[in-house]
Amino acid sequence: MKSKRAQEEMVGFALIIIIVSVILLVFLGFFLRNSNNVEIKSYEVESFIQSVLQTTSDCEDAGGFLSVQKLIFSCESLEECLNGKSACEILNSTLEKISEESWNVGEDTPIKSYELKILSENTEIFLLEEGNITKNYRGASQPFTRRGKDYEMSFNLYYD
Repeated sequence: MKSKRAQEEMVGFALIIIIVSVILLVFLGFFLRNSNNVEIKSYEVESFIQSVLQTTSDCEDAGGFLSVQKLIFSCESLEECLNGKSACEILNSTLEKISEESWNVGEDTPIKSYELKILSENTEIFLLEEGNITKNYRGASQPFTRRGKDYEMSFNLYYD
């Protein structure tokens, strides 16, 4: 009679160990799934550039409020907006605001840095950088032309 009771206790103890192990594995799975490792997709960066170029700025001229793309042309021509501010000043503040609101950059976030660059005929006319550059990044560029002059907006997003 004693040996059967000891066997039953051993089987019960083994079942408890198995149940606790399964619960720990489930918690470990949830923890690993919710880690901060984020893979940035290329289409996110490409979409960001295209949407930025179409965003309406605070710069108004005789024809209405300018898109960021038109604001780039005005900035390069050193034009002023109707409110008296320079087009370059509004371009800078608009791009900073859009970037800060779109990408959460910091040491404790998955995204560590970004770099937004605008070129005109391969000459840099605007650069916006935030954070610390890492080895992992996604980038995209969008070329556009005005009156035979080539422009390009490029954006690189650095992450862990």
